[in-house]
Amino acid sequence: MTTNMNTEVFFLPAGDGQRFCLYHPAVSAPGGGARGQVVYVHPFAEEMNKSRRMAALQARALSAAGFDVLQVDLLGCGDSSGDFGDATWAAWVHDVILACHWLRGRAGAQVSGAAAPPLWLWGLRSGCLVATQAARALAEPCNFLFWAPTASGKAVLQQFLRLKAAANLADGSGKAVLAGLRSDLAQGKSVEVAGYQLSSALASGLEAADLTAPAARQPAPRMEWFELSTRPDASLSPVALQTIGQWQSAGYAVGSHLARGPAFWQTSEIEDAPELVQATTQALLGTGAGADAGMP
Repeated sequence: MTTNMNTEVFFLPAGDGQRFCLYHPAVSAPGGGARGQVVYVHPFAEEMNKSRRMAALQARALSAAGFDVLQVDLLGCGDSSGDFGDATWAAWVHDVILACHWLRGRAGAQVSGAAAPPLWLWGLRSGCLVATQAARALAEPCNFLFWAPTASGKAVLQQFLRLKAAANLADGSGKAVLAGLRSDLAQGKSVEVAGYQLSSALASGLEAADLTAPAARQPAPRMEWFELSTRPDASLSPVALQTIGQWQSAGYAVGSHLARGPAFWQTSEIEDAPELVQATTQALLGTGAGADAGMP
């Protein structure tokens, strides 16, 4: 895989501090401009850390294929300002919008007088929910790249809170622990789960989020949906098919794909899924196989 040595590391100013960013400029594209511009939206809590390597591999691959790619650590995450307990859902959505504006500004500076290249929001897991909500506030159309998307923020929150209750399942007090966490959040308090301080504002925003398609602002905007499995007989879940159908009804041209590889965002060791990187790059280039009903 080609490695781009021109990656730019910088802090993007925000109203409440700075956001750590990695910018991978397009290496080569027809006519000298980028084929497209991609903003990566990372997943929730520990899934972000597990996914850093795969996000970097994909960002470099897209850069080598002619795309500008911007990776941004949201408020309280990674090397950005604040602690996780400072994060709110509204702040995360604003961070994605801020990143899009920066990337579009960079395109304008590079290609004066030319039409801006297509904008893509690339989300992983719950990052897809943040990306979808941010797109509704953007003043321009965009396409979507979803990796293992979660269709419901409510399910993400429930799974996260269960980490706190896991130690109490044996004695039967797990339900009481969950009820206590939800009661504290409902009262505007923060709770600690698996080493993360979760604010009420972040929890309520996450719980209300879903993967409903934003209004299509261009003819047949694109959405590329990717899932991973190590099973040879894998297929998309009923929830995935239902969500994809909703996006198609909203006017999106949808490509659904299954790639062979591990669920790297939750494995005990850091793992790669090279087939996912290759298939994603091909899909954005328009050279992929389109909608895949099963594993290759």
